[in-house]
Amino acid sequence: MVRFQNVGMRYGLGPEVLHDVSFHLAPGSFHFLSGASGAGKSTLLRLMYLACRPSRGLVNLFGHDVATLPRRALPALRRRIGVVFQDFRLLDYLSVLENVALPLKVAGADRREVHAHATELLRWVGLGDCVDALPPTLSGGEMQRVAIARAVITRPQLLIADEPTGNVDDAIAMRLLRLFEELNRLGTTVVIATHNERLVGRFRQPKYRLHAGELAGPFEDSPATGRESA
Repeated sequence: MVRFQNVGMRYGLGPEVLHDVSFHLAPGSFHFLSGASGAGKSTLLRLMYLACRPSRGLVNLFGHDVATLPRRALPALRRRIGVVFQDFRLLDYLSVLENVALPLKVAGADRREVHAHATELLRWVGLGDCVDALPPTLSGGEMQRVAIARAVITRPQLLIADEPTGNVDDAIAMRLLRLFEELNRLGTTVVIATHNERLVGRFRQPKYRLHAGELAGPFEDSPATGRESA
């Protein structure tokens, strides 16, 4: 589903922020991407969800070489990818239900189908009573769950989350990560970037680690003794 081969990335004339990154993700897999702030995690994710193209090397998504794809072909590929952003990117003037429904509306889906699917997803993430609320009235954990529901409403094949637990406490973070696990069990390939190594250590899924733009892994550590596995 995703293959990087000797990928390098720089912005403008600046130094490379990723160096010779190579990895592949099989369909239906679940991986964590860890590393300190500034290690290059967000840049790697941006390449994966087609927000930019590599400076060098090969990025292959769904069997397509990103470097040779015409721009007109990119929107169709992006629709197969769901993204949960660190800063949520919810629209404050739309209700929770309208925020979640927006991707389907843009795609031209039937209005009744959009409403029913968005309502179902909000119940699934535990926000069935908040459909009419505006995002500024929600807590950080609630806004993150709205962002997750919006990211998966189009049933993406690949789900990418950038620091989805960065604005919540550990209890809410575990709940969010269990939602991602459930999505993965339904067949979605999941990649979660986080700097919280302690939290990641509670899960058995393989882990990549970025340090100064260089990627290592995957590692398959067992959860630490005495900690609950999600």
